[in-house]
Amino acid sequence: MKKDIVIPKVENVFLAAIQEWSDDFMEKVWFVHLVNDSDFDLDNVMVVSKAFGTINGEMKKTSLLRHAFVKVPTQSLVKIEMVEKSVLALNNEFMVTYFIGNTLYDKKFIFRTNTINERATEEVPHIWQPGVVVR
Repeated sequence: MKKDIVIPKVENVFLAAIQEWSDDFMEKVWFVHLVNDSDFDLDNVMVVSKAFGTINGEMKKTSLLRHAFVKVPTQSLVKIEMVEKSVLALNNEFMVTYFIGNTLYDKKFIFRTNTINERATEEVPHIWQPGVVVR
């Protein structure tokens, strides 16, 4: 029975943390974006995020945040959420689920502890700005 279950592989869909100026905070803050670098539109996209880890020997975790997008067009990106400065010291996990046609895809993306920083950036497709990419 298990051999009959086909789990499709997520390709050309990834996350990027990009630093942007915030008038609210009067400083640069990190925003996580979902990047669709595939040749297909992503339908009924659901993103569930949380952060967890240890700070000063104490286990910390955030509440779950849920985001929904009806469609993410091909060769585009969509802003998911801001990552607050104190949460950068934790593992930031994003569970992404979407449909292409009638096929359901899902993948867990994790920005490991302190990996969202200016030294770890590369150019992000479709926005052409530096960002931290997790594939």
